[in-house]
Amino acid sequence: MLWKNTEENVSQSFCFTHWGEGWKAKRAAWAHSALSVTQIDDKEFDIPQVDTPPTLESILNETDDEEESFILEDPFLLNVDNTDTHSYDTSSVASSDSGDRTHLKRKKKLPDSLSLHGSVIRLSLLKGISAQIVSAAVSLFPHAASNLIAVGTSHGLALVFDQNQALRLCLGSTAIGAQYGAISALSINNDCSRLLCGFAKGQITMWDLASGKLLRSITDAHPPGTAILHIKFTDDPTLAICNDSGGSVFELSFKRVMGVRTCESRCLFSGSKGEVCCIEPLHAKVELRDHPITQYSLLAMASLTKILVIGLKPSLKVWMTFPYGRMDPSSVPLLAWHFVAVQSSVNPMLAFCRGDVVHFLLVKRDDSGAIHVTKQKQLHLHYDLINFTWINSRTAVLLDSVEKLHVIDRQTQEELETIEISEVQLVYNSSHFKSLATGGNVSEALALVGEKACYQSISSCGGQIFYLGTKSVHVMTLRSWRERVDHLLKQERLTDALALAWSFYEGKAKAVVGLTGDTSKRKAVIADRMVEILLHYADRTLKKCPDQGKIQVMEQHFQDMVPVIVDYCLLLQRTDLLFNQIYDKMSENSVAKGVFLECLEPYILSDKLMGITAQVMKDLLLHFQDKNRLENMEACIVHMDITSLDIQQVVLLCWENHLYDAMIYVYNSGMNDFISPMEKLYKVIAPPLNAGKSLSGMSFSLVLICCLAGRAYPLGDIPEDLVPLVKNQVFEFLIRLHSTEGSVDEEVYPYIRTLLHFDTREFLNVLALTFEDFKNDKQAVEYQQRIVDILLKVMVENSDFTPSQVGCLFTFLARQLAKPNNTLFVNRTLFDQVLEFLCSPDDDSRHSERQQVLLELLQAGGIVQFEENRLIQMAEKAEFYQICEFMYERELRYDKIIDCYLRDPVRKEEVFNYIHNILSMPGYSAEEKQSVWQKALDHMEELLLLSPCKAADLVAIHFSEQIERIITNLQPSGLEFDMGLLCLLYSREGINQDLIHLPPYVTEQFIELLCRYRPEQVLETLKVLEYCRLEEAIQITQKHQLHEASSYLLEKKGDIHGAFLVMLEVCGSAELLEDIEDTLMKTIALCQRNSHNLNQQQREALWFPLLEAMMSPQKLSGSSQNQYSEPLKSLTMQVLNNMASFIALPSILQRILQDPVYGKGKLGEIQGLVLGMLDTFNYEQTLLETTTNLLNHDLHWSLCNLRASVTRGLTPKQDYCCICLQQYKRRQETADEIIVFSCGHLYHSLCLLSKECGLVTAGVMRWTCYKCNSSNKGGKLSENLSELKKGTGTSLAQVRIYEMVSFQVRLDKMKSPLDPQQIQAFDQLCQLNRGTSRLALLTELSRGHGGEKHGLLSASHGDTATSSVFQNETFQLHLAPPPLAQD
Repeated sequence: MLWKNTEENVSQSFCFTHWGEGWKAKRAAWAHSALSVTQIDDKEFDIPQVDTPPTLESILNETDDEEESFILEDPFLLNVDNTDTHSYDTSSVASSDSGDRTHLKRKKKLPDSLSLHGSVIRLSLLKGISAQIVSAAVSLFPHAASNLIAVGTSHGLALVFDQNQALRLCLGSTAIGAQYGAISALSINNDCSRLLCGFAKGQITMWDLASGKLLRSITDAHPPGTAILHIKFTDDPTLAICNDSGGSVFELSFKRVMGVRTCESRCLFSGSKGEVCCIEPLHAKVELRDHPITQYSLLAMASLTKILVIGLKPSLKVWMTFPYGRMDPSSVPLLAWHFVAVQSSVNPMLAFCRGDVVHFLLVKRDDSGAIHVTKQKQLHLHYDLINFTWINSRTAVLLDSVEKLHVIDRQTQEELETIEISEVQLVYNSSHFKSLATGGNVSEALALVGEKACYQSISSCGGQIFYLGTKSVHVMTLRSWRERVDHLLKQERLTDALALAWSFYEGKAKAVVGLTGDTSKRKAVIADRMVEILLHYADRTLKKCPDQGKIQVMEQHFQDMVPVIVDYCLLLQRTDLLFNQIYDKMSENSVAKGVFLECLEPYILSDKLMGITAQVMKDLLLHFQDKNRLENMEACIVHMDITSLDIQQVVLLCWENHLYDAMIYVYNSGMNDFISPMEKLYKVIAPPLNAGKSLSGMSFSLVLICCLAGRAYPLGDIPEDLVPLVKNQVFEFLIRLHSTEGSVDEEVYPYIRTLLHFDTREFLNVLALTFEDFKNDKQAVEYQQRIVDILLKVMVENSDFTPSQVGCLFTFLARQLAKPNNTLFVNRTLFDQVLEFLCSPDDDSRHSERQQVLLELLQAGGIVQFEENRLIQMAEKAEFYQICEFMYERELRYDKIIDCYLRDPVRKEEVFNYIHNILSMPGYSAEEKQSVWQKALDHMEELLLLSPCKAADLVAIHFSEQIERIITNLQPSGLEFDMGLLCLLYSREGINQDLIHLPPYVTEQFIELLCRYRPEQVLETLKVLEYCRLEEAIQITQKHQLHEASSYLLEKKGDIHGAFLVMLEVCGSAELLEDIEDTLMKTIALCQRNSHNLNQQQREALWFPLLEAMMSPQKLSGSSQNQYSEPLKSLTMQVLNNMASFIALPSILQRILQDPVYGKGKLGEIQGLVLGMLDTFNYEQTLLETTTNLLNHDLHWSLCNLRASVTRGLTPKQDYCCICLQQYKRRQETADEIIVFSCGHLYHSLCLLSKECGLVTAGVMRWTCYKCNSSNKGGKLSENLSELKKGTGTSLAQVRIYEMVSFQVRLDKMKSPLDPQQIQAFDQLCQLNRGTSRLALLTELSRGHGGEKHGLLSASHGDTATSSVFQNETFQLHLAPPPLAQD
């Protein structure tokens, strides 16, 4: 179907294909739920009636020579000229809901998208065309464009409908259909004058849409036997593009020469390079035809593996290729162009995808004329796509493989709405992609893609998208903003409608259509609509209120509804609407009125609602008073604009209900009176003050403090022009000798006294700030001195103030006196009195508080008021150690501070950090650090008692050289310093390395302490302590019955048999099977470590007792041993496997058979042991024979390669010496020789000698290449040969190679020495073959035998002293022959 607009000149066509019953069955299977679509009503759109409307049957039976004139009756009924795809209303055939209203069904949408964006799209049925499709008995293939709808049929006919959905043209005939097959693609040019039809058998026809005549019949534009998949006009009416089922793309150029219409074809892309299954030329709207990029006539092509963008003009050029990457081979490649605005410029953007990822490419043209393609943010989906369509520059509509439409916002990638269209029964183009009409001669890959291809069934034009189903045609458009809001209103979802309208108002909505003008005009239009909704919402709220039931139900109803109205009225700043029309409506219901008033409270407290009408404010206060919510009422009053309050009413109401904060606010803000409310308040608080009750929380003190600080109470600030006046009034109020109407026995200065009792520190801080603001004039100085005198009189002469309060006063005074421009006078005697008061030794109460107060006083500058020596004496007497520390630090006596820490019970543990900081941090002199170091050393005993671990860390860092001295000083004291000494010698990181150099008795004492407190660490420590007296250490470990440590020391001493007996005794005394196995493994490791150095008799003395110890429990009869019989047999087998490497098998068998128990014919009990040993013998014999054969073969192969390497001729790379750079022919020294290496470098022998690259070995000069040796930083040849002689890390074959070569060198001394290059080749060969010795591998294998095959146990687990070549990180087997040496 084609839909075309003759005036807009936009050619965006789409093809609908009814083909194949298989996909019809699939579509029916997917249609699980009913799809609601809106049908076009003929009456609503004033579609004229046709007397005898033609039917498809009558058209199909018409002859070829019959012609029908084509007349457009009403070009506006299907006009989309006014449809701005960016913002304007849609005015088209699908501009509003239509159809039979009694049969409407709601479309299925995701609830989350509806709640956010409402219903974004409308899907409508084209009733006229759909009715004719249903009445037809043929399969159709339609195509649509703005004012025209062209339908291609399976019989080769093209049916053209006008904007009234009336059939106007029938192009072609059944005869053409029989010859060409079904129409597979359609396209209309820009001016709607030409129609191109592509057929299933490959032919192409061009029709004149004005006359209905056939203009061209093209049969040779592409290879025969392939169907036309796509055919599209470009913006140039003489140029079109077609794509066939062979995957090729062709350019069709239409010309007219001397009245003859011709068509020239040019292949743009051959299917042999990759099959193209989708093409999309770039179309520009009329207003964008002058865009600089349109001159290139861009074409996007999607093959099965990549995307290509080419330019057809001025010459063919490939501008971009983009591979897909990994994807599902059945997924459909999709392409879509659209002009978008990015960074204040409009450029085309290509969207392409295959699968679940959409790529966006922005195409720009620079000043030089080059095109640049920029990748934009990808869109990752959770479903596979079969169609991608732009509906405007910001919105795209996606169709997934299960026929769900997804509306996506491109910029935010947010999904706006989802609709199922399975009941549309979308038509798929599978038959054309399989080319069934020409025999199915397509690739399997293209046929697989065609299973889900619906390219010709969906098309967009002018902000509308058309969908072809098996029995209907649907059009999808974006709803205007009004329609989206009204759609929610029809569903009575008023809250969602308001939220959606507000998103339009804020400019945050997506897919907006229908809003024009500037921002202010748009907001005004939306605000008017929201006001209508709010009034309707208020009426509905009252109407839906439950008439019966509990009052709580009614309150809950209004609490759910009324806040929404208040929210949006305040957001729109329509308080007039809120407090007039809506409040009048709510006042009709008392419950609604109460809820409405309560809803105002949060907005008042958050200062969003400052002004309220007098009537509403009066009702609000009365409501709170009736509900006894006085605190809420007070909070609202202090946030209200004073001009909206009835001051007399509010003051009376507040005084009666003790709302002092609100009363103060009204006095301060309404009458600028700051003194009267304080006088009234003082009358209220005087009785509890005299009774000694706490004044915490009273407003009186807070008001005074706020006024002095320039702040209004309880909120806001005092106007700047009133701040000096208010402060003066407050000072005059404070220094009053008595209060108004005070009693006779009232104490002097009651106001200051009250403030000091309320919060001394805060009041003095405010005074300090106030003194800073005073100008330095005579009146200010008098005020300050007057206040200070009153403070001293009130606090010093009374005993009802705490030390903290007194200290705060003198700290305040000290800071004022320390200022450079100080004018205050305070008697120094008062500071001495305060010092004596704070340091009184007779008063133990509040010790820390008094010390802290004095410390703050000193830090504030009060130290100048005291004599320092007297201050230190009094502080020591009062045990104020922080004061002492402060004074000592001023005098740089850091060593004395250590005494302060040690004597302070609260801060004792901090002494370690202090000592460490002094000794390690910069900024202290050497003398100061030395004094601290000596002081800490003198108190080391006390530090060890205080915290052994911290003391040990301190010693390890700063006193490591004094460990012996420290221990010596501790030893004769007779104190229990065991743990302290242990921590001193064994720090957290392990054993102290300085312990190795200590005297033996210290080491032995350390071992003694470890045995006592940390026995699990004794063995590890003994392995580190290499220098200790073994006899004394053995006695210590035996004393504490640490058998494993004793065995280790005996072994280290050389008493192997003694160490073995100790471990054997432990093994015999173990009760748990796990302990037996662990001890046995350690004993086996002991025997293995020492068997190499023992003779046969000594070995038997170790292994046979161990074997006997394992076999003896098995000889005992009884049920108690039955459960351990199998584990003991396993352990016995491990002993046999390990001892077989050191004891001959006949000796083992003889010893077993000589046993009295087994010598009496009970061989069945040891049959398993004997057979296991025999299997081991056979396995080792086979392994030895195989290994010998491999070694012989390896040796022969290596010698052959060596002979070939050393006899190969050498070719120098240049004819000059690489050192002196002179040609070798020019030097005539008799002693000079020419040396050529296998690497190709050439030298004079004298030059090599000068670089020390020659070495005499066995009377023969050995040379090494200077360049290779220096660049590779390799060792000399002699070193390599010495390694070979030692046999370290070399194989047996390598050793033999070296022996043979050495013999050859000795043999050739009498004849001719080996060439130096040959020696270097030999050295390189040896390096390549160096690895783990074969003998070392066999030796390791002989220790433990893989027993899965032969029933033997694995190799024994040795201790850390036993190393294995298999555990080496660099171990690798040379399974391939060694590489040949390079030439």
